[in-house]
Amino acid sequence: MNASHAHSPWPAPSILDLADSALRPLDSASDLRLAAPLMQQLRPQLDGAADFAARVQRQRLQGYQLIGAFAPDGSLAALAGYRLQENLVYGRFLYVDDLVTDASRRGGQWGARLLQGLERVARAAGCAQLVLDTGLANARAQRFYFRAGLYTGALRFQKMLGGG
Repeated sequence: MNASHAHSPWPAPSILDLADSALRPLDSASDLRLAAPLMQQLRPQLDGAADFAARVQRQRLQGYQLIGAFAPDGSLAALAGYRLQENLVYGRFLYVDDLVTDASRRGGQWGARLLQGLERVARAAGCAQLVLDTGLANARAQRFYFRAGLYTGALRFQKMLGGG
């Protein structure tokens, strides 16, 4: 068990939980350096690999994990950031924070494979749901999520407070 799972009430996923040889957890410092450019495609506000690694390390204290999808040539094709949570609305659930496929590899089923792997992790952890958010104007992502078997379940309201 790695240190990021030390206080988690759920078991750490292993490659066996993912049941897809292209998927594996991204745990090491070298994994984060590899993942940073891809995550920056989704989160352009990141200020390079060091900023990404620092944010991941802070979020790991809250259960955040990364899973990568690797092409046959060994390159990182897609990644997902997630955490196992529990609240009074959903019970136990897996929340997908981030899901991105390299722009040059879209249409290759990488995102769908990651969602299938995350569904297996969620089921193994006894979660009732897999949950993610997307922008209301992001019709392309919404179509992808519908094709992947996810459906609209809530409308989120927010107020920007200006903090970091």
